[in-house]
Amino acid sequence: MEQLLLLIFLPLAGAIITAFAGKSAKIVSTVFSVVSLGLALFIACNFIPNASTQFEANLPWIADLGINFHAGIDGISMLVVLLTNLLIPIIILSSYKHDYKNQAAFYALILFMQTGLLLVFTALDAFLFYIGWEAALIPIYFICAFWGGKDRVRINMKFFVYTIAGSLFMLMGIIYLYLQNPAHNFEISAFYALNLDAAQQGWIFWAFFIAFAIKMPVFPFHTWQPDTYTAAPTQGTMLLSGIMLKMGIYGVIRWLLPIVPAGVQDWSCVAIGLSIIGIVYASLIAFTQKDAKRLVAYSSIGHVGLISAGIFALNQQGMQGAMVQMLSHGINVVGLFFVLDIIFSRVKTNKIEELGGIAKAAPQLAITFLIIVLGTVALPGTNGFIGEFLLLMGVYNVGIWAAAIAGLTIIFGAVYMLRMYQNVMLGKTNELTITFSDIQGSEKFVLYLICALIIVLGVYPKPLLHLTEASVQHLLEQVNQKLTSVK
Repeated sequence: MEQLLLLIFLPLAGAIITAFAGKSAKIVSTVFSVVSLGLALFIACNFIPNASTQFEANLPWIADLGINFHAGIDGISMLVVLLTNLLIPIIILSSYKHDYKNQAAFYALILFMQTGLLLVFTALDAFLFYIGWEAALIPIYFICAFWGGKDRVRINMKFFVYTIAGSLFMLMGIIYLYLQNPAHNFEISAFYALNLDAAQQGWIFWAFFIAFAIKMPVFPFHTWQPDTYTAAPTQGTMLLSGIMLKMGIYGVIRWLLPIVPAGVQDWSCVAIGLSIIGIVYASLIAFTQKDAKRLVAYSSIGHVGLISAGIFALNQQGMQGAMVQMLSHGINVVGLFFVLDIIFSRVKTNKIEELGGIAKAAPQLAITFLIIVLGTVALPGTNGFIGEFLLLMGVYNVGIWAAAIAGLTIIFGAVYMLRMYQNVMLGKTNELTITFSDIQGSEKFVLYLICALIIVLGVYPKPLLHLTEASVQHLLEQVNQKLTSVK
């Protein structure tokens, strides 16, 4: 219990100290993020990869309303807890070449967001889950609002309205489940045990699905994403794409499937259809992009669409693939946005047509960028392959045509990502890129670390699969048992 409470609240303590650290904010936030990573690794090393909930903390909070501070870790949450604590120090280190105004507030908000994310990924009480959900939104809103690019006010408002609207739908669903619960508490186990009829499960499915689909995002709830990713500061984009969208994926797995399995079964074809439409739509739009950062934003929609389709396939392969791909996508997309940030810091543009020949001037950047691109397009031997392979297997079990269309994300992704790499890194240098300097210092460390993770997890993914297998299998058994009882 103590380890989990320390894991959740250490970043919050770090945020408070960092806020008053002045010019030392970078160092202070780095120290707290690295210590948090060390603690997460300690918990992972002592974690038994079975279906049980471990390191559980259950403390009374608002007793009159049946609200407890109830959190714990199983195989599903362990993976995203590791992802969160791994990416936060990488994101902070990636900002070392920047000199943000009011940097103490900037890094404090990142650590505050980390606490919100960890609450979401460990909460076993629906009220605590909702608090973490909103707590993670507030810092990223201010990061984008104060340190974003052009037109950030309008874009940020659209993002805020979308996410708040989705949150309100989810809150209505949580309150309804609370009122149906004879124990009048927000315990996830009590929500799992509710016997709701098909009609009730149907509307609760949509209340939760809309909230999660906005966060991922899934077509047609995606329109806030490309503008927000482009206008946000790079570290904000990394937080959004690398970790925050995993809140939606995790929410579907942890809350939606076991609580309303009949609703999921009734509407899974619609959810898979929307996911596949998003894959094709985002890939086709990515082909037309002239801004590299915007291209990566659309590619993210395509990858998340495949993850969503795999989850709603409701089988072991699809679910395992979704878990592995959450981690892989987080690592890869952070690497992509960091490379584009390095390029922008040198030449002040991400316009693909204005670049070219960078590999001649910066061979180390070119090599690391290529490894990240290959991981993103799921080349065998990289971290992206095993997740997408399992996801396609899961979708194939639903229907061969669904898998065939969903598989377009790999084909299209390879085309537009490699074409983007070719236009940016290869060819002749121009006036902008002829004096381009290669990576050094913190840039080199971050990119080497990301490349190492891409290769190691691609060559030996067994620990990730073993970590989540028992919990995924147990969750699917719960879903099937409840479906049988509803019938």
